[in-house]
Amino acid sequence: MGCHPAEAGGGLPGDHFLSAAGLQSTRAITIEAPAGAVWPWLAQMGQGRGGLYSYDFLENLAGLDIHSADRIHPEWQDIKVGDRFHLAPAASADLEVGLVAPGNAVVLRVPPGSSSGPFDFSWAFVLRPQSDGTTRLLVRERYANRQWWARCLVEAVEVASFIMSRRMLHGIRCRAEGNG
Repeated sequence: MGCHPAEAGGGLPGDHFLSAAGLQSTRAITIEAPAGAVWPWLAQMGQGRGGLYSYDFLENLAGLDIHSADRIHPEWQDIKVGDRFHLAPAASADLEVGLVAPGNAVVLRVPPGSSSGPFDFSWAFVLRPQSDGTTRLLVRERYANRQWWARCLVEAVEVASFIMSRRMLHGIRCRAEGNG
């Protein structure tokens, strides 16, 4: 697992949602499966759906009621721009699907005009098919502070995000490769 310098520094779908991000992190993993085998796992992500493929027990300690799926659910495959993406049962934790390119990318974001929270946020999941039949999964988080003190909060969130995202990438890879 690891992000190549060109992946970390290059543009990704959804970057335009936060053109002035104060913090950006990009993580990546190679999956021994074609993008078409990875996409259904991304399409069904979210609380009350396929989960986040991370440490469910930690998420549930925080009351998020996350249960990661171990199979593809056809009823959760129809993801559209404008759909809500639940991180927790409470509606205040929702993100919005800002971009969908089936088989290629899904980008989540804080809904436009939302005044909740001290920062704006976008979360991109991008599939890059490789010539050897594998797929690179890139996950990018971008944060734009709304309050001067938000940088401290964002840095603390980023530590937790690193741990959870690493597990999520491995969880998606295991499932897409048929080892989950």
